[in-house]
Amino acid sequence: MRLNTQRQAALPFFDSMLLGIAQILIWGGSFFLLAVLAEPIHRDTGWSMTWIYGSLTVGVLVSALLSPRANVYIARRQGRKLLIGSSWIVAAGLCVIGLAPNIAVFVIGWALIGVGMAGGLYDPLFTTLGIMYGQRARAVINAITLIAGFATTVVWPVLAWMVEPLGWRVTCWAYAGVLAAVMAPLYLKALPQDIKTDPASPIQKKTVQAAAPPGGVSRGTYWLLSSVFSIAAILMTAVSVQIIALLQGAGHSLASAIALSALIGPSMVAMRVITFSLKSLHPIWMGLLSAGFVAGGLLLIFISPHAAALGMVCYGIGNGLRALVRGTLPLALLPSTMLAPVMGKLARSSLLCQAFTPLVCGALITHIGATGTLFVLTALAITNLGLTMWLRKRVALVQTA
Repeated sequence: MRLNTQRQAALPFFDSMLLGIAQILIWGGSFFLLAVLAEPIHRDTGWSMTWIYGSLTVGVLVSALLSPRANVYIARRQGRKLLIGSSWIVAAGLCVIGLAPNIAVFVIGWALIGVGMAGGLYDPLFTTLGIMYGQRARAVINAITLIAGFATTVVWPVLAWMVEPLGWRVTCWAYAGVLAAVMAPLYLKALPQDIKTDPASPIQKKTVQAAAPPGGVSRGTYWLLSSVFSIAAILMTAVSVQIIALLQGAGHSLASAIALSALIGPSMVAMRVITFSLKSLHPIWMGLLSAGFVAGGLLLIFISPHAAALGMVCYGIGNGLRALVRGTLPLALLPSTMLAPVMGKLARSSLLCQAFTPLVCGALITHIGATGTLFVLTALAITNLGLTMWLRKRVALVQTA
């Protein structure tokens, strides 16, 4: 009884900070790694940049295919073990990359990292917290996204500082050592022990009933939710990869484009701080704010180069809300018994979209230019806003049923 009561209490902010630090480390050793190391790898090995960046696509694809399976373990109350094991798998993948004598082994290393990404990034952690704490997980997820929002701010300079004297191979090994040594203590301290509970027990039934919204979620609502999350992932990936080229295509110099891009990070973090005061706001409204700010920001950048600074701030605000919405909206719509399998499927669709976005964006810029690509992204963002409005109506109908 005492352990189940512990699960219903919110995590202390210090433990949320530890989880945020863990996410900074795992994102830095996977998704954000090549932003700094790709050029040193190319310079040292002569491997094609297409294959170097394509290896990340392989990793994301593997992650997408395995995400539903990872959530099976979370549903069995093994989330903490999964998160720890996944960090060790990423560390192993980094070791393989550092040892890679050719591009084939390098890609295999990234496939291994993809296995770790399936069970170690935001979605598995948020699902684990949702099953452990129900609606109380919202404040924890907010704190984690706030801290993890500094991932590139922390990791990129550290990687750049390491790669010059050590080389990219030793940098990979050193980062692997950090993950192997640090991640387990962080998760062991911040998360309660995994405990298998009987779904038929009175305590578990009470927890599920308290977490489940009336009426559940229909197939139509699920597909809307999946579409909204997938489009948001496409937009985030496209902007992250191509924003400098898009701004230059809109008439800005390279220096100006870099300065404008730097507005995204502070805007994201500022919005995540503000959300601490919006505890009573339903996540669907945060989803509307996120989609609206992203669409408004891209539209401003497209129609007026002089409004690009305001556009970047608006985009940063919307993207800052995106991760929080992704963690809290399914929690508000789904009973805890459905959370893990549904989150696994949602993660798979979003990751598949992210995997192919850089390739599609590259093709768009080649054939229709930066301005045409920005138009497509803006239209997609406006479409996503419309889908989110539609989703809000469906959620309202469920709540009033």
